[in-house]
Amino acid sequence: MGTYRRLLTLPDPDATADLAGHIGAILHPGDCLLLEGGIGAGKTHFARSLIQSLMDEPEDVPSPTFTLVQEYDTSAGPVWHADLYRLSGPEELIELGLDEALETAISVIEWPDRMGPDRPDTALTLAFDVAGDTARRVTITGDDALWRPRLKEAGIA
Repeated sequence: MGTYRRLLTLPDPDATADLAGHIGAILHPGDCLLLEGGIGAGKTHFARSLIQSLMDEPEDVPSPTFTLVQEYDTSAGPVWHADLYRLSGPEELIELGLDEALETAISVIEWPDRMGPDRPDTALTLAFDVAGDTARRVTITGDDALWRPRLKEAGIA
């Protein structure tokens, strides 16, 4: 299996939101995005922008830091936004229902390192780093055969 890899520099939050909108346009139920990076790296801003880009009517998209999971009905299908920061181990994923969501919804997962060996092989990973006051770097990786054609369609590849 070949790996797709691309590094992007996003100069400001608007560029992050634009990237989220482009990726959101190619997603469908069963897709999984894994968002990596430290606190303040831009994961939640990306997730919020992506979810809002899929909504027919804009609504507030809170961080699921305390609820762990937020569900949304969108034009692309159900979206599950999970923040796994507070999980103590991968065994708690089943309690959240994340295993089912990975099959039936678009899953956007912050802190995927908490998934341990349960990280989906077909996920698209976006690793965020701070590159300045408002700038972020994001490294996008995923299965080349699965993601390159779709990212190309979105104008990213």
